[in-house]
Amino acid sequence: MSQPINEIMKTTMENLKQMIDVGTVIGAPIASQDGTTIIPVSRVSFGFVSGGGEYKLTTDKKGSHTVQEDTSLPFAGGAGAGISVAPTGFLVVGGGSVHMLSACPPSNVEKIIDAVPGFINEVKKAASEVKNMMTDNDDPADGDLPTPGEEDSFAL
Repeated sequence: MSQPINEIMKTTMENLKQMIDVGTVIGAPIASQDGTTIIPVSRVSFGFVSGGGEYKLTTDKKGSHTVQEDTSLPFAGGAGAGISVAPTGFLVVGGGSVHMLSACPPSNVEKIIDAVPGFINEVKKAASEVKNMMTDNDDPADGDLPTPGEEDSFAL
């Protein structure tokens, strides 16, 4: 004979499997007229709880109730589940690129991550400009640098 709690858990999990599938997280693609494809993305969370036992309620001479476990008694149990589906954003595929449009305001971490490529490009650009300035100023013919053997004179 199988345990009643096993049957409760099995039934609950089967019902959860019916409610949650890949189509819940990644929605059906939507094609626009310009060839762009939009794919909805959601966050799915769920919780599950079950429990039960075999109990007998007895009353003593003072009228107080006590619970005694006995394996030959009827089973009492239950289970519950909850699901939360929240839209996260949309994957936009088109024009040779894929990007995510968030449905939520970006967090500070997301803002920093989004700013990193631009920051790296600015650093590369600044380094290139410094390198060009150094290369341009190394020509002794322009008179900015002393030629070998030339003494530096300082006026006091």
